[in-house]
Amino acid sequence: MTAGVQSLTAGQSKVLQEFRQFAETEIVPFAGGWDRAGRLPRSVITAMAEAGHLGALVPVEYSGSASSLVDFGLLNEAIGYGCSSVRSVLTVHSMVSQAVTRWGSAAQRRHWLPRLAGGRWVGAFALSEPDAGSDAGRIATTATPDGAHYVLDGTKKWITYGQAADVFLVFAAIGGRFSAFLVERDTPGLTVAALDDMLGTRASMLAQLYFDGCRVPRDALLGRPGFGLAAVAGAALDFGRYSVAWGAVGLAQACLESSLRYASQRKQFGVPIAEHQLIQRLLTDMATTVSASRLLCLQAGELKDTGHPDALAAVWMAKYFASTAASRAATDTVQIHGARGCDPAGPAQRFFRDAKVMEIIEGSTQIQQTMIAQLVLQAA
Repeated sequence: MTAGVQSLTAGQSKVLQEFRQFAETEIVPFAGGWDRAGRLPRSVITAMAEAGHLGALVPVEYSGSASSLVDFGLLNEAIGYGCSSVRSVLTVHSMVSQAVTRWGSAAQRRHWLPRLAGGRWVGAFALSEPDAGSDAGRIATTATPDGAHYVLDGTKKWITYGQAADVFLVFAAIGGRFSAFLVERDTPGLTVAALDDMLGTRASMLAQLYFDGCRVPRDALLGRPGFGLAAVAGAALDFGRYSVAWGAVGLAQACLESSLRYASQRKQFGVPIAEHQLIQRLLTDMATTVSASRLLCLQAGELKDTGHPDALAAVWMAKYFASTAASRAATDTVQIHGARGCDPAGPAQRFFRDAKVMEIIEGSTQIQQTMIAQLVLQAA
């Protein structure tokens, strides 16, 4: 049994190990190189598509696998164990797929979902702007009706996989009412600029999108006008937080396993450093928080699978706990590895940088704390 997975049932452990085998074959050997290059090859996206991972949340009738949310979570743990950049692409692609599944018209589902599930098209989520992050109500991108089209004007920033995505789920205001649009990459009036050398998830190929008189057909609108933030974005971000929470578990698991290997092999003062009590404390904290994070994520997934009203709060708590736990685990991993933890040839420094990103994306740690407090106060 892999260290730290004692919180799973036998069936869940089997599912996770199948996903881990994929990650260890297709991702782990290359993750460091992708991080240094600052980009992902399309081949890893193709491999995920061929394994059915890009269609995990897509209904079977649209060529997806309609996985349970617990299984989808275990997939995110395994991919996050291998590379947080790859998991980030899985996250935003799944957010787009889920949005089309839930809010798309019959024609939109027929057109987009088989393409997304099969990996022929990769989706990206375009909400954030230079002046609009956690406060999504500040987005300034506009959509102006013009006959059979809408004309988009504005800027989106920090768009995961924006450098290579085929379609963007873009949020813009129609006369002050926030709405969502599916915009193809080659649409005239859309310009994509790379954002390189980010702190963490460096291979997730972030981009800035410029919309300058970008004309999209009326049927690019997803859902009704005015449903963009509360409905489409709200539901997508909930899935994004859930995915990131599980990815943080995988990242912390990678930290734990790397630290256990190194501490067992590295000798100082005549014994492996794993025999030093202060190192044992770091390993103890890491193993405990990995298991606790996984349990919170499992609870969130089970509640989401059953449509329980407590699922929303459970996802917030899982993301908050798992992301902060991963950040602590990565910090301790660098400490255990010492100077080697700072070496770009090893994974510890990548874990450290990626873990900090987990505390920012899909709601910063401080936003998580505020929202969880509000939810528990309402419940009281």
